[in-house]
Amino acid sequence: MLDHIGYSVTDLDRSKRFYLAALAPLSITIVMEVTAAQTGKDAHVGFGTNGKPFFWIGTGAKHTGAVHVAFTAASRGQVEAFYEAAMAAGGRDNGAPGIRAHYHPNYYGAFVLDPDGNNVEAVCHAPA
Repeated sequence: MLDHIGYSVTDLDRSKRFYLAALAPLSITIVMEVTAAQTGKDAHVGFGTNGKPFFWIGTGAKHTGAVHVAFTAASRGQVEAFYEAAMAAGGRDNGAPGIRAHYHPNYYGAFVLDPDGNNVEAVCHAPA
């Protein structure tokens, strides 16, 4: 079971705004923020639900290569709302909402690239 994932971004404020908008349709919000003064090194923003952060972005050395992260959506409508919100927040299309039958017959996902070029997905596995 995955507990959390995190990676560095080039502009924390810009990425924070992007993820606030893009993840809102999935009911994922900022749960915790940690300053560079608190850590003695880098600042971090933790997004999650029910008081539990599971997706982190932060300052620090940028990774090499793009990251892919997929968020679970409760419905196909949430996948579509995620895609629209992410695009409106400055994301770039990397795969409009739709069935990806090569994964399985009910795999309904949408993909956007965040401000740093990371591949962010929302996916619903439930039948229509």
